[in-house]
Amino acid sequence: MEEKKPARRAAKGSRSARPARQQADGAPKAAKAERPAADSRIAIILSYRGGRKTRRGNQMLIEVEAADSKTKASAYIGRRVVWKTPSGKLIYGKITHPHGNKGVLRARFAKGLPGEALGKKATVQ
Repeated sequence: MEEKKPARRAAKGSRSARPARQQADGAPKAAKAERPAADSRIAIILSYRGGRKTRRGNQMLIEVEAADSKTKASAYIGRRVVWKTPSGKLIYGKITHPHGNKGVLRARFAKGLPGEALGKKATVQ
């Protein structure tokens, strides 16, 4: 019994990959958008996560408008959070855990957010 070898793929970016898809009338299809705007949610950055004497600069508590309970908030775990600085730079984070029972979430950022981000809006993708 012979083993089937997996089909070879064309190198990324090479022209020998599959041809561009076309619509029924022969016109090329428009490129796909990254993600529809309806899929992203607005969140408010509440505060740093921390205790009485410590603050974790790269962990923030955020509140998504659509989540008002722990079970609804748990659906957002693993999603990406984006905060746009006043200069236009994007800082990315990831939702890791729910925080409490009222829909607040913990998000971890690679670098940490400045204090000016507190109370501002972020986008959950």
